[in-house]
Amino acid sequence: MSVVRLRRAAVAATAVLGLTVTAGCSAADVLPGGSGGSGAGGSASGDGASQDDGSLEITATPQDGAGAVPVDARPTVRVTGGELGRVTLSGPRKDLEGVVADDGGWVATDRLEPGTTYTLTAEATGEDGESGTTRTRFTTQDLTLDQQTFPSVAPLEGETVGVGMPVIVQFDVPVTDRASIERHLSVESTPAQPGSWHWISDSEVRWRPKDYWEPGTEVTVDADVNSVDAGGGIYGQESRSIDFTVGSSVINRVDIAAHTMKTFIDGDLARTMPISAGKGGFETRSGTKVIMEKFRTKTMDAATTGIQPGDPEYYNIDDVEYALRVTNSGEFLHAAPWSVGSQGSANVSHGCVGMSTEDAAWVYDNTKRGDVVEVTGSSRPMTVDNGWGDWNESFQDYSEGSALG
Repeated sequence: MSVVRLRRAAVAATAVLGLTVTAGCSAADVLPGGSGGSGAGGSASGDGASQDDGSLEITATPQDGAGAVPVDARPTVRVTGGELGRVTLSGPRKDLEGVVADDGGWVATDRLEPGTTYTLTAEATGEDGESGTTRTRFTTQDLTLDQQTFPSVAPLEGETVGVGMPVIVQFDVPVTDRASIERHLSVESTPAQPGSWHWISDSEVRWRPKDYWEPGTEVTVDADVNSVDAGGGIYGQESRSIDFTVGSSVINRVDIAAHTMKTFIDGDLARTMPISAGKGGFETRSGTKVIMEKFRTKTMDAATTGIQPGDPEYYNIDDVEYALRVTNSGEFLHAAPWSVGSQGSANVSHGCVGMSTEDAAWVYDNTKRGDVVEVTGSSRPMTVDNGWGDWNESFQDYSEGSALG
């Protein structure tokens, strides 16, 4: 660390109230007098006496010339025997910000970037009016892409979504210190709604409100993970912030036993449709699902669900219309003109909810990502991790998936 000391006069210190110093502010804004002192690593004017005999001391860390400083280190400045003045933490592209700490010192609030050289300069004034300067220059550890994890966020910036849409943050390198990362994730909404994070895996964490979103809610997601320790020598690669809007409430209620689907828009029944769901051995899962993707046309290949060519149950159908994905395992709502004769009376599909082309087109036109599909009537349950199944646990159980308890 870099230290500079000045002898101080035996006079009472004058308290400075309401002092706020950030990187780049002028010493003249907060302290009287000019800036004297040395260049990098040197000592300001004075005889270098120890603190015990009444000297001003400025201590800056990391120390001058320190190599491979961790990117999550927080540069600091501490002053004894005087008052802090101007502090700058300069990098190759910009100065980093900081704030005055409780002890009157300074701590950086911006995070360091990997493989970067910084210069930390601090000025202070002793009780006898003499000033001093200390400067330290250090370089942060260089990180490969394998040592950094990038957060992808859904919904997308500016997207309008349904009331069942979870916030999803996926990491391209697994996170082993979930708590460290979760402390730097936040969801704020207007109007405010309580919710919780829930880790699906080391590579994915989601947030859902306690109840379905209120239509019209404005939401901001901050993944402030740049240079945050993710565990195992991995650090966050970049911070992300996105805004999205919750649109109208669209709830599709599928009754497998009655072979019908009813769509409610903002609480009102908008359409009732005959459907055909999964047959024996391929039952459609009961539970709450969320529309994940929309396809105007989609090839439906049974091989993607584990049914191989040559199996009597194998199928490969091109250009299936108005397909809405609701699970990772291959369940969709879609047009199924081949099963119109069974729609409303029998379940003949391999797990999808099929309907007439006219009905499927109407559903496609009146739904968006995040709209809800509530399914009843089978003994095969939906799970939290099969698509966006976040609503299939009570909020209390869901909250237990947070790394912060």
